[in-house]
Amino acid sequence: MSENNEMLPLSGDKVESDGIYRDEWGRELKLERGDEYPSDPMSGSTEWEWVEAVYDNHHDGETDPRLVPKEKDINKQEKIEHPRRQVDRGSKG
Repeated sequence: MSENNEMLPLSGDKVESDGIYRDEWGRELKLERGDEYPSDPMSGSTEWEWVEAVYDNHHDGETDPRLVPKEKDINKQEKIEHPRRQVDRGSKG
């Protein structure tokens, strides 16, 4: 068992989240949700520890088009176009 008294998944169990997993012998493997943890070729059944999350967003290396300002946007008042822009919130005195 691990330090926090939770059992690590064993070979044959279903993977719950995408990520990089490491077995008892230090071998790292990318697994996706729904896959089964593979067994070790030498020792058979082994424990798997989650090491790193895998994210598939921005895989093309481009900015999300929803974040790019539009030239003909009619609702510019609610959007801050410049960090020094001050929004008038009505009467101050």
